[in-house]
Amino acid sequence: MKPLQIGELQVKVPVIQGGMGVGISLSRLAGNVALCGGVGVISSAQIGFRDPEFASHPIETNLRVLKEEIKKAKEIAKGGIIGVNIMVVTQKYKEYVKEAVSAGADLIVSGAGLPINLPELVEGTKAKIAPIISTIKAASVICKMWDRKYKKAPDLVIVEGPKAGGHLGFHEEELKRYTQQEYEKEILGIFEVIKEYSQKYSKKIPVVLAGGIFDRKDVQHALELGADGVQMGTRFVTTYECDAACAYKEAYLRAKKQEIQIIKSPVGMPGRAIQNEFLRQIKEKREKIDHCFQCITTCSKKETPYCITKALVRAAKGDVENGLLFCGENAYRCQKIEHVRDIMEELTGKQ
Repeated sequence: MKPLQIGELQVKVPVIQGGMGVGISLSRLAGNVALCGGVGVISSAQIGFRDPEFASHPIETNLRVLKEEIKKAKEIAKGGIIGVNIMVVTQKYKEYVKEAVSAGADLIVSGAGLPINLPELVEGTKAKIAPIISTIKAASVICKMWDRKYKKAPDLVIVEGPKAGGHLGFHEEELKRYTQQEYEKEILGIFEVIKEYSQKYSKKIPVVLAGGIFDRKDVQHALELGADGVQMGTRFVTTYECDAACAYKEAYLRAKKQEIQIIKSPVGMPGRAIQNEFLRQIKEKREKIDHCFQCITTCSKKETPYCITKALVRAAKGDVENGLLFCGENAYRCQKIEHVRDIMEELTGKQ
């Protein structure tokens, strides 16, 4: 495998660990992936949920804890590359990006919407920026907008396919329609869009594929398609270094293929999660919302069937029957708790 080059940043192992919130990919996981030569990514989503100030001052607490987590990840990484995943629909999105950059994040990864104004938020800094897109249309829109408004192209593009976990960049009908072959045609179209802007700006814009990447065979297939690297999240959940509670990891180990299903997130996007008692009950009865944690802009306290922050926090803390467990399509393939280093060695063929 060739290193992944993101501007002047050289990633020895072309593997980006996907950002997973709430509380799944924090400093420990991200730091260890970076230490092993990949890009470790912290999720900013409700990152301060364990702090006593979180309920009363969620945004201020999140910003403070984000800075602390980046510092800890950098210490673990020992010079490795640390990124932060910040969803476009995050309330106070600009503040999160600026805080991450000022704290020393090497890379800002942004999806769940198109990060139209991201270039201006990192202007004058060394931070690299990577939009997460899923379709040719999204790739074209973001490149055109950045080109026209900022005279800039992405430093990296992450193409997240329909097998990914958490919130997905597709309509439900698209998820049902896409076969692997059909989506690979979409990927080739995205490559053409990115190639156009690589030529215009006389620089290599690496493209990383995400969604359903689990083992070395998947990585090799992505590289054969023409990708410069991969992003994977689910496989890293069942590691000793993952920041989630042990019960969360064990839920992945117990998950059966048929239990991994597409759900409608309360914030209006389709997502993929492990079916459990909580998801069964919520279909019958709305959960009372008595507090707003100011998570994302698309949530309506009056209309949402449950508080997604509370559901994700319960899961991250280990209450897996009463929480929301986002996962990728291949979560059922997780068979054991392993070390990040062992996964990275397997992916690179050193095992």
